[in-house]
Amino acid sequence: MEEKKNGNGDKSHSAELFKRIESMLPGEVGFIKAEFEGPDIVVYVKNPKFVYQDDSVVRNIAASIKKKLIIRSDSGSLMNPEKALEIIKQLVPSEAGINNVKFVPEFSEVYIEAMKPGLVIGKGGSVLKSIAMETSWTPKALRTPTMQSETISRIRQLIFNESDFRKKFLLGVGKNINKTIAKSEWLKATALGGFREVGRSSLLIETPSSKVIVDCGLSPEPSVKGVGANVDKDVNKAFPYLDSANISINELDAVVVTHAHMDHMGFIPYLFKYGYNGPVYCTPPTRDLTALLLNDYIKLVQRSGGTPLYDEKDVRKMITHMITREYSEVTNITDELKLTYHNAGHILGSGTVHLHAGEGMYNIVHTGDMKYGFTRLFDSAITKYPKIDALFTESTYGAANDITPNRRSAEEELVSIVKRTIANNGKILFPLFSVGRSQEIMLVLEALLGGENSDFNVPVFLDGMILEASAIHTAYPEYLKESVKNRILNNRSPFENQMFEVMKGERSEIQSKGPCVILASGGMMNGGASVDYFRHLAEDERNSLVFVGYNTAGSLGRRLQNGLSEVALTDDEGKLVNHKVKIKVHTVEGFSGHSDRRQLMGFLENLRPRPKTIFTMHGEESKCEDFANAAGRMLHVDSRAPMNLDSIRLK
Repeated sequence: MEEKKNGNGDKSHSAELFKRIESMLPGEVGFIKAEFEGPDIVVYVKNPKFVYQDDSVVRNIAASIKKKLIIRSDSGSLMNPEKALEIIKQLVPSEAGINNVKFVPEFSEVYIEAMKPGLVIGKGGSVLKSIAMETSWTPKALRTPTMQSETISRIRQLIFNESDFRKKFLLGVGKNINKTIAKSEWLKATALGGFREVGRSSLLIETPSSKVIVDCGLSPEPSVKGVGANVDKDVNKAFPYLDSANISINELDAVVVTHAHMDHMGFIPYLFKYGYNGPVYCTPPTRDLTALLLNDYIKLVQRSGGTPLYDEKDVRKMITHMITREYSEVTNITDELKLTYHNAGHILGSGTVHLHAGEGMYNIVHTGDMKYGFTRLFDSAITKYPKIDALFTESTYGAANDITPNRRSAEEELVSIVKRTIANNGKILFPLFSVGRSQEIMLVLEALLGGENSDFNVPVFLDGMILEASAIHTAYPEYLKESVKNRILNNRSPFENQMFEVMKGERSEIQSKGPCVILASGGMMNGGASVDYFRHLAEDERNSLVFVGYNTAGSLGRRLQNGLSEVALTDDEGKLVNHKVKIKVHTVEGFSGHSDRRQLMGFLENLRPRPKTIFTMHGEESKCEDFANAAGRMLHVDSRAPMNLDSIRLK
């Protein structure tokens, strides 16, 4: 039976909790007040230095109340910003390379952006503590990307400009999360998209008092004019089935994003356009990459003569409602649901989602897109969780014959294609997802062709969003594999190797250039720079087109893989022009950010604890069914491939 406190009971519970926190603080701090700010509790005091002198105080209180605790100075105790800036510059070593310092009185915080934020933090946080103790401002260290990033600059400025709104918003979220003390007798999951298909991923998790959506994406199928076939595709298949879930947008408590790919987050701004005002949870890199991809989607549709589902205003609104969380950070997103992200190994900031319902009532693990295997960019997806009752797992390569070559063979094949094409005086076009596959292929080319003793002397051009996405990677080296992280921290970023050049001038000029390699955004060739280059290179048999990632059924990329001999594409004036496909089309398996069948089975075999139930998703129908059957047989558990619109009572 569901139990709820009334408004007075809520206030009484909060008051008791805040009194308990006050009693655990040293008397010298001068407790002013405590309040819920988003999923956290913030305590305002007169003398924070008494807390910073002993780290165990905050740790012990947070462990006791099982919530993240933030200590801040009340506004009356804050040092004048000009004087505080002088002290900050004295305390932070000049080698840190401070680029910007912004004071945010709404949060009693000061943002310090630097090339080497580790020096801003200091050993064991010593510099941050000194800043807080001497100025009373709570310092936050931000990393300046080693490559200029317009996206990061805009997001940080937006968050700063909207500080007053953010404060009010987070206070409202905090009240909603802590408005009841609920004990629900049931838990339900409804498949809204991405089940027995790839695209528009969305899963609704419900209890009698909580409604949370995990992912809310768009179909990656062609949906704009002038890109291959299926331009008249049924648009109803492009969006999640939100209208069939019997809930209004305003009833949602939260949206949880696994990672920044359009088929997982591309529909979220539409929610804000039509009234959603709640929180969106994600990791910090996911927020930045999401903004990059959504704004690019808007421009792509506009350039094609179409009308985007939403505009930049809706994207900005979404960003101001985002609450970021690091891996392993436990967060209450409703009064009965706790969220924890873990590394998924798919792209920068991608996370598997662990949802803990009630006090041990039920535990869900949602893999999002996951890689359990070797890549040059990331560590493999983690396999250890506190508890798993239900596992929702991707099945992109879930069929029995979805076995990719080992990585070494794949890299050798890729390099061989590049060298053969160049020897034939041709050009190599890699259509790539701007986020993930682009950086992976850059690392491969840099490692195997860009060494000091290499005789490889042709340019590798970057076009589309690849450069900007790579810049965002340099702002979050802690999310990358240790070897890549260390290179970035030591100013030897592999993404800035001299072999890589930014494409300048008109893309049509590529025909007049000599042999070269082109890394262009638009992995499935449904749009983007890759399609533009393809129409200039398609009719020359000396050239090569190399696919290293997944192409959905119906995409131009899949059709080319299947032997398409002629294709109509729009020219610069918007007219359809037929092109003979004489370019050599190659598919090199082994570079995908998704797990193949063996890796998926290895993930399940090493998953601890074993799930009681498995649900497959994010795969073509036959692959979801095949993988569900194999998983059930191997683990001797109930394993199913739900369909879109299926509702499953989990508890």
